[in-house]
Amino acid sequence: MRIANSYIGQPIERTEDLRFLRGRGTYVADINRPRQLTAVILRSSIAHGRLNGIDASRALQLPGVHRILTAKDFDTEIPRIALRLQPLSDLEPFHQPMIADQKVRYVGEPVAVVVAETAAIAEDALDYIAVDIEPLPVFVSREQADAALLFEQHGTNCAITWKALRGDADAAFKMAEYVRRERFKVQRHAAMFMEPRGFVADWDGQKLTVWGAAKTAWYNRRLLAASLRLPIEAVDLVEVDVGGGFGSRGEFYPEDYLIPAAAKVIGRPVKWNEDRREHMIAANHAREVECEVEIAATRHGRVLGLRGQIWSDVGAYVRTNGSVGPRNVAQYMSGPYAIENIELTSSMLLTNKTPTGTYRGPGRFETDFIRERMLDLVAKDLNIDRLELRRRNLVADRQMPYPLASITPYDSSTELDSGDYHAAFDRCLAEFDWKTKEQFSGRLIDGYYHGLAVGSFIEGGAAGPKEQARLVLEPDGTLSVYLGSSSVGQGLETIMAQIAADATEVPYEKIRVLHGSTSHVKEGYGSYHSRATVMGGSAILLAAEKLKQSIKASAAKRLGCAAEEVVLDGEQARGGNRSIAFAELIEVPIEIEAEFFNNKQTWAYGTHAAHVAVDPGTGHVKVLDYMAVEDVGRTINPATLHGQAIGSIVQGLGGAFLEHLVYDENGQLLTGSFADYLLPTASDFPKIRSLTVDLKPCPNNPLGAKGGGEGGIIPIGGIMANAVADALKHLNVQPMELPLSPPRVWALVEAAKAQLAS
Repeated sequence: MRIANSYIGQPIERTEDLRFLRGRGTYVADINRPRQLTAVILRSSIAHGRLNGIDASRALQLPGVHRILTAKDFDTEIPRIALRLQPLSDLEPFHQPMIADQKVRYVGEPVAVVVAETAAIAEDALDYIAVDIEPLPVFVSREQADAALLFEQHGTNCAITWKALRGDADAAFKMAEYVRRERFKVQRHAAMFMEPRGFVADWDGQKLTVWGAAKTAWYNRRLLAASLRLPIEAVDLVEVDVGGGFGSRGEFYPEDYLIPAAAKVIGRPVKWNEDRREHMIAANHAREVECEVEIAATRHGRVLGLRGQIWSDVGAYVRTNGSVGPRNVAQYMSGPYAIENIELTSSMLLTNKTPTGTYRGPGRFETDFIRERMLDLVAKDLNIDRLELRRRNLVADRQMPYPLASITPYDSSTELDSGDYHAAFDRCLAEFDWKTKEQFSGRLIDGYYHGLAVGSFIEGGAAGPKEQARLVLEPDGTLSVYLGSSSVGQGLETIMAQIAADATEVPYEKIRVLHGSTSHVKEGYGSYHSRATVMGGSAILLAAEKLKQSIKASAAKRLGCAAEEVVLDGEQARGGNRSIAFAELIEVPIEIEAEFFNNKQTWAYGTHAAHVAVDPGTGHVKVLDYMAVEDVGRTINPATLHGQAIGSIVQGLGGAFLEHLVYDENGQLLTGSFADYLLPTASDFPKIRSLTVDLKPCPNNPLGAKGGGEGGIIPIGGIMANAVADALKHLNVQPMELPLSPPRVWALVEAAKAQLAS
């Protein structure tokens, strides 16, 4: 068949941008319903205590206050937030109740919902609510783990311990010619998307409609319906535009239940919008880990094994996907390297902090920091060039598919699907011009010491088990594409239209993509784990084949020929000596649904390199040049993917240098605004380069694509720490903790100077 379209691979400008740039986006703040009320959440100001009572009588006397809802107003048994992925019965005791009942465990936990005519009135009412909380001992670090129990009946503050295994680590360490053990820490930080969360919920007595869905609308619909004891068909979640997601937005939070429940109790629409302070204490945190890890190698630098213990601070509850990061740190520590023997444990520790969840590259940002630091230390100790050491250990093309460590107690095995890791490594070094820049390693120029670093990574994507697409050829010849994938800023409408245009041969401009709302398809799985393009796009391909067969069958009847003789050509069907336009062919829409099933992850991969300059007097680090190369199998839209990569790199640099959620000993967040929690700005990292290549198409999906939305962030912590160490190698400065803030780098320099002086 002649292919009329060839949109895949083209840098088409984002369709979505027209409405955003013209101010025509529709966010939760833009949704308003008749007779709408506004909700404000009263949150615990104490990190740990027994909730003895709430007196809202004075607040209810304020004009404009309609209801103040506490745990006793919602249900006899408060529902809890279940884990969405890989649920385990052992973790159920630590699931968060939708609203505090009997006990509070972190500052920011919801204890009441005020519903009033306006947000201002509701905010005023908060000051008149008396909350009786009996304080309990607070602990915010692993060293304080025995101070008190968050869940007394459990007997420990360790929720669960994951174990990653491959080969025989003990045997590998016994035969090793070189062993090194180190401790590392990664700080707590989080996704700070531009537009905080929000919902509008409307209950008409029969149907509950909630605006503000994102990421996983169908799962959230099921959980919400069950929590409210409604049939699932009585609940509809509607996706609106969002100001970023990054893994945090769209998971099920207490507010996902509280706002719809309030609307149902009161019988009027209720709206809630989170402010930035709320976001910082209520939305998922991420990343906080510390570990002791050993590496074993031959004297020639061949890594034989990894073993050690990891501790992840998951906060007060295990909610949404709080176990994903701790699991990934252990399972993926080998990264793109052929390390045959692994034994790592990762314990999830409960503390009086905001619960954690997924944030772009969950667990992989952390584990890459640990591994890439260890590799540079090995190279230094063995006097082997750090580039050569990595080349010796990268998984070779001939070894594919290459199995990673398995993980328990939730049995999970995966394997790297395909790739030429050495080619991506060499391409990055060439684009970065490593040979020329190497002369700057350790040199002092204009008061700054210069350093270089390189690091390779893997990016898992395309989580299964399936995704659904519905294609509708309208009577006017246009094509409507309905998807279970969600839009969280990744250019979904543009990318899916490109795939649909090539698959159906309908012109790109005649395709409309609708996504993320539970009314669009029977079942959807959403957008997370860099899955939307692979899973949703593959579902479009399957649906397109069915649609074309249906069009041919309809056309054959009108053209007087067999269906197999019909050729689809752009906007018309040809058969024999006749042709008919799609718009003339059908009187009612032709509708096709298809599901793509796949339980094998895709594995994009690549290498990054960096050139930094460090001011030893202040600890400030300049990023002079940054180069990223990633193989995503098959690029659908290089322009949108480039934007994803650059944005992801900047987020990673923010995590490496700036962002830190700091608590005091009482469990109070000290960095609760952007005055204290620093984010990268456009002037911080001016020279970032990214190149996407298509070396090895994925063998596990018809597109040949691999998820590529997270690769930019994954290796940055380790690369920046290694670059700083390279710059300050004359002092033997070895960063083992993030972030590399000016005070921390300065302290490392001063400590190194003191050590040398002694």
